[in-house]
Amino acid sequence: MSKFRIYFIVCFTIFSFITFSNCAKRGFISGGPKDTIPPVMIGSNPKNHSIHFDKKQITIDFDEFVKIKNVNQNLIISPPMEHMPDVSPMGNARKTVTINLIDSLKPNTTYSFNFGDAIIDNNEGNVLKQFKYIFSTGDYIDSLKIAGTIKSAHQLKTDNFVNVMLYDAETFKDSTIYKQKPLYVTNTLDSLTTFSIENIRAGKYYLVALKDKNNNFLFNPNEDKIAFIKEPIEIPTDKTFDLTLFKSDEKFEAARPAQITQNKWYVPYSGNPDDAKIEVKKDGKTIPSAYTYFPEKDSLQVWFPKIDADSLHFVATKGDYSKTFTVKPRPKMKEIDSLSVNGKSGTLDFLSDLLVETTTPVKSINKDLITILDKDSVAVPFTIENKTKEQKIYLKFKKAESDNYKATLLPGAITDFFDKANDTIVLNNKTMAYTDYGNLTLTLHGLKRFPVIVELLDEREKVITSQASESSNTFEFTLLPPRKYYIRVIYDDNKNGKWDTGYFWDRRQPEETVYFPEAIDVRANWDVKEQISL
Repeated sequence: MSKFRIYFIVCFTIFSFITFSNCAKRGFISGGPKDTIPPVMIGSNPKNHSIHFDKKQITIDFDEFVKIKNVNQNLIISPPMEHMPDVSPMGNARKTVTINLIDSLKPNTTYSFNFGDAIIDNNEGNVLKQFKYIFSTGDYIDSLKIAGTIKSAHQLKTDNFVNVMLYDAETFKDSTIYKQKPLYVTNTLDSLTTFSIENIRAGKYYLVALKDKNNNFLFNPNEDKIAFIKEPIEIPTDKTFDLTLFKSDEKFEAARPAQITQNKWYVPYSGNPDDAKIEVKKDGKTIPSAYTYFPEKDSLQVWFPKIDADSLHFVATKGDYSKTFTVKPRPKMKEIDSLSVNGKSGTLDFLSDLLVETTTPVKSINKDLITILDKDSVAVPFTIENKTKEQKIYLKFKKAESDNYKATLLPGAITDFFDKANDTIVLNNKTMAYTDYGNLTLTLHGLKRFPVIVELLDEREKVITSQASESSNTFEFTLLPPRKYYIRVIYDDNKNGKWDTGYFWDRRQPEETVYFPEAIDVRANWDVKEQISL
């Protein structure tokens, strides 16, 4: 066979292999562009915006298959109904949404069914936002409305799913929001900071908003946040209304105590526990006791020595409030709380004090048995702040850069309520160089009044440091740990050096707070100067 023929056969074979391989490649059908159009209503029975409505069932037809998502959260019915209607389809997709009414309807009343983000198409999940079905049991549809904004007091991010409500001013009493549902309601849903209540009849109303945990349109001060306008609103109006949500500063009330260990009980409470008193009695005689706060829980920890008794009396008092609880101790409980003292070693920044925590209440501190030495073994002067009810002790001293500090608590430095003393504790900490920290100077423009408190917050809104001023609008923060900071300004109207919440029963609003919403980046060895307009 000639070389030419061999060369031809080889080339033909390679060409055929490539050709047939390409022909065998799998193709894909694109299916066209993605559907981004939400469902469209094509009809309903009865018709939307009907008058003289007297039906028990509503059907709403769409141009494609739809589902109902999170109906209990998204569907807002105004005025609220005692029983939630049955709404379908909840699981399987259909082209018709059906509403079966359970409650009897009020005469001469306009009803609004706002589905929020509940209606989605079956294929792509496109949301038909804020779809409303409206009808009236009377001769006409009420058409007035009010609008406004909502924010959360002392909190950068506004709460979501807030109920905004109107009550008839003629029948409104202080107790109404605790016992009766409103006449009109809307909801801010997932991310709105504005609200609009529509289809309102002319008249005078009280405007109230609730971050309503149970979503029952009733105010539970132990769980809910509230916002309100103090004076009644006359509708129609062109005004917009600004609402500020806050946790109401309710009066202190205690609940039945529960035994945790041989020498510790929990007393749940609602309201503000500051300045409350807890007494423990046996046969009418007071037993020595102490109480501390239970961190992040609405309970007090009541401590007293193990005692044999068939029954004990807990007496909780604050101001004109007093309540007595009779309890039976459990004799077979073996566990008992004993003193343990804990502190951290490591890096100590210039804004922080040296923290020592105890597991039981502190009775006394012997400063003579505590020393703080620097890296040259020179004694450092210090003071002690004992926050007894928090079971925290702060050792405060002036810190130099790039230094080491050895804190020693000898036996007997801390004695607890049960007369138990600590063992030797040694805490070793160091400081960094000044250049490892940043400085921030703030100049605030547009302050309404003084005094003010300016707080620097981290991303979790924990206060890192703060300053107060009675006249100056310039604030200098030095030796800040490098990070991003948020700014909160408090108008300290009662001049007590802290933010105070409101109290609905007295119609007292919370002290005003203003946030600068953009984080300020403070880096090591930077001097940052910011001009902020409020």
